[in-house]
Amino acid sequence: MYKFILLKNLKIMNLKRIFGAILTILGIGGLIYAAHFFVISTDNNYDLRAFAIYGILGLIFFIAGISLVRTTKDEA
Repeated sequence: MYKFILLKNLKIMNLKRIFGAILTILGIGGLIYAAHFFVISTDNNYDLRAFAIYGILGLIFFIAGISLVRTTKDEA
């Protein structure tokens, strides 16, 4: 029984780490897409809402993913 509980906790820890990595990758993608909007914009014609949405969501996902990976402990 103790072995089953240990394996269950190990699977949950790995799942948290994988989810953190996915969030981090999505955050990096959102930040790159926001930077792309910023670079291709002309002085008078750019979509500020799209830039703000992708930038803010990318930053939130990136910070959440890094925090999740950082705080999840490996138990071997």
